[in-house]
Amino acid sequence: MTSASPRDTAIKDGPNVPLIIICGCVIALIGFGPRSSMGLFLAPMTDARDWSREVFSLALAIQNLMWGAGQPIAGMIADRYGTARTVTFGALLYIAGLGLMAFVESPMMLHISAGVMVGLGVAFSSFSLVLAAFGRAVTPAKRSLAFGVGTAAGSFGQFLFAPLGQALIDGFGWHQALLILAAIVAMVPLLSIALKGKPKAFSADSGEIDQSLGQALAEAFGTRGFLLLTFGFFVCGFHVAFITVHLPPYIVDLGLDPSWGAIAIALIGFCNVFGALAAGYIGGRYSKPHFLSLIYIGRAVAITIFLLVPATPFTVLVFAGTMGFLWLSTVPPTSGLVAVMFGPRYMATLFGFVFFSHQIGAFLGVWLGGRIYDQTGSYDPIWWMGIALGIFAALVHWPIREEPVARLSGMPAE
Repeated sequence: MTSASPRDTAIKDGPNVPLIIICGCVIALIGFGPRSSMGLFLAPMTDARDWSREVFSLALAIQNLMWGAGQPIAGMIADRYGTARTVTFGALLYIAGLGLMAFVESPMMLHISAGVMVGLGVAFSSFSLVLAAFGRAVTPAKRSLAFGVGTAAGSFGQFLFAPLGQALIDGFGWHQALLILAAIVAMVPLLSIALKGKPKAFSADSGEIDQSLGQALAEAFGTRGFLLLTFGFFVCGFHVAFITVHLPPYIVDLGLDPSWGAIAIALIGFCNVFGALAAGYIGGRYSKPHFLSLIYIGRAVAITIFLLVPATPFTVLVFAGTMGFLWLSTVPPTSGLVAVMFGPRYMATLFGFVFFSHQIGAFLGVWLGGRIYDQTGSYDPIWWMGIALGIFAALVHWPIREEPVARLSGMPAE
């Protein structure tokens, strides 16, 4: 008789949580890294192809929209067929999009490669699916912290890939830089093996009321807190995408060296490693809705001060560091609220719909940034729009009730 394989042992003894966390964090790092450095390619690609900033901005706006539109679908597939297969498919599409982007010569092909292909690739291999896998593997008490760790890993990818992307562009040119980034993403399918699995099938002994996917969606969209959370996350996407793409050229417009743009994006990612970890800790102990309100009002204050003070390397670093702590610190409490309200079974799908709203905001932030700049020669209107939206998000999150829906009222507290 042959001995049990490691896979059989893992199934028998439960998930290998440390392996899932480690591999999931590396996937989040790699998945988030290259796309967060896309703003660095704006100047060299538009100069080389004689495109306007709006052309490149629209491509990345499409990328964000496709990421958002694909996320609920990716969540449904992951919930039904498993995380590993879904992430592998997404990584292959991500690789193909980056590779094609290196050779595009027309705006249409840029929109297809950098927009549609990379966007869908990220949707099917992003940290959202990783967080759902974490939610299944860890206990409810540790869920918020696990979400913080996964989000921090994505932020660390931004920290690593912003200077790496700039170094690759400077050293090899933007063509080769994109191909090297594609080669790095090729590591994801191997890492995804550790995330094999899908939500447990319904058990009559669990005390939970059985649900179909349609019933889960109807329940979520009939819950006021879920709708408010969805509206509020729109603002996060608007802020993050606009700043990621347009802060580097904005810094150049202010008369500073282009290297400060890469430094700022890297610093945002570095600081959000700690911001995300802190958010995971805080979200597990204090009110998640109120914490989210404070994050958004903090962003509005930071942007206002940045616009009003003189532009220097110091003020850029202070702004980047402040925004870094507030950057993806919204994700642990937002994903945590979805898990609290509805449980982990359809979390990938439900968070996917919340994230779709995030990416609609991202689409508008990136596209309007380029559109308004081309029409006015200034980013100021979009900055002030971001301030107003931050205040709106703070108001929207405050009344959300952090409690399970009636279906889960008999379940252990999340």
